[in-house]
Formats: sequence, C-alpha cells, structure tokens
Amino acid sequence: MLGDSISAGYGLDNPDRGWVSILAEKIKSAGKPWDIVNASISGEVSVGGLSRIDFLLDKHKPRILILELGANDGLRGLQPSLMQANLSEIILRGKKSGAKIVLLGMRIPPNYGKRFNDLFEAVFPALAKQHGTAYVPFLLEGVGGNAKLMQPDGLHPNADAQPVLMRLVWEKLESLL
Repeated sequence: MLGDSISAGYGLDNPDRGWVSILAEKIKSAGKPWDIVNASISGEVSVGGLSRIDFLLDKHKPRILILELGANDGLRGLQPSLMQANLSEIILRGKKSGAKIVLLGMRIPPNYGKRFNDLFEAVFPALAKQHGTAYVPFLLEGVGGNAKLMQPDGLHPNADAQPVLMRLVWEKLESLL
C-alpha cells in the first residue's frame, strides 16, 4: 500500500483502525494468505512515492501494489501532468516487478477552479486505461463532503468512514487475490 495520509490513518485516535488495517483483517477473514505492508506517509506527494518505489518493491516484493497518491499534489497546486508522469512511472515500475496494480482515484475541493479540477481528475481514469490497472474512481465516494464521515478539517475521513473506504477497495482487490 503506497499512499498518503488517507491511507496512513491521519487524525484517527488509533491509526491501526484505518481502512488499510481493516482491509488486512478482511483479507484474513476471507481466508486469503496475504499480508499488507502499509508504506503510506501523511503529506506524501507523487514524486515522494516515486522516490521510494524502487526501495519498497525491492524490500517487500509485492504481488499487488495499491496506489493512493495524488491528493497532496492537487492540494498544493502542482501540475497534474507532472503528477500523472510520476504515477505512471510508479505503475510501470510496479508492473515491471511483477505486481498487479490497484489505482485509487482522488478528487480535490472545487476552490482550485474548474480547469485545474478537470485536469486533476482526468489523470486517474487515463492512467487506469493506459496501464490496464484495477481502478477505484474515487476513494472517498460517499464519504467526501459528508460531515458525519469527515474529520473537522474536511479533508480526512474519520473513524466511521474507514469501513466504507475499505469496501470500495475490496470490491476491486478481491478478484486479484
């Protein structure tokens, strides 16, 4: 699992109750002999993931790489084309190592303007199509914008939202296990 604060469990009383840990429990309860290594870092941008991917692939030799990066690129106003190039290279390196890829899409708040938002949001489906990856269009589907499921910052899902995120990923991951 290569992601940012959403996958690292930022702001949760117990980060081990984040959606990635819940997914690990789901995998075990389904009788699948898989472990999850959560290499997510709060604040991570796509270039940070790219700088770490070779080490992570070499160290853990994953058979599946779940990729959840890009939100911080968007929130910092970084060029979507640069984010796309970074994510594409992570996907290519993951596939070259033999890993199947699950790409988790993201959206950003509308205050960046329609043009920037459109460019940002187009990156994820384009990458999924280009690389033939499993794809979750929006990891925060049904969560983002719902005050009952978000932390006060409006950016990070709260504890009640974690099972929702897990289910969205499980729907795409289960057939790959």
